[in-house]
Amino acid sequence: MLPTHLRRLACVDGEVTLRFDGEAAATQRLLLDALEAGYPMLRGTLRDQATGRRRALVKFFACGEDVSFDPPDTPLPSMICTGAEPFLIVGAMAGG
Repeated sequence: MLPTHLRRLACVDGEVTLRFDGEAAATQRLLLDALEAGYPMLRGTLRDQATGRRRALVKFFACGEDVSFDPPDTPLPSMICTGAEPFLIVGAMAGG
């Protein structure tokens, strides 16, 4: 699931469904690679294009857990891989 401003940028109304090769374990890196491949207008919005690091004001959640600081090649929970739970991409709150 994408935040509203990224759904508008990608021209999608609701959830985005991604397909993975059954051979490889789904990871944050593979998920974001697939998202950016399917929606190239999102490149650079979630990760820095040069370093591949997550943007500071973007958070990732899997099964209710903040996985923003997990290594990008850590396998995602099976509930995410099967589509039973969404992988959430959230714009972090900033300001005061």
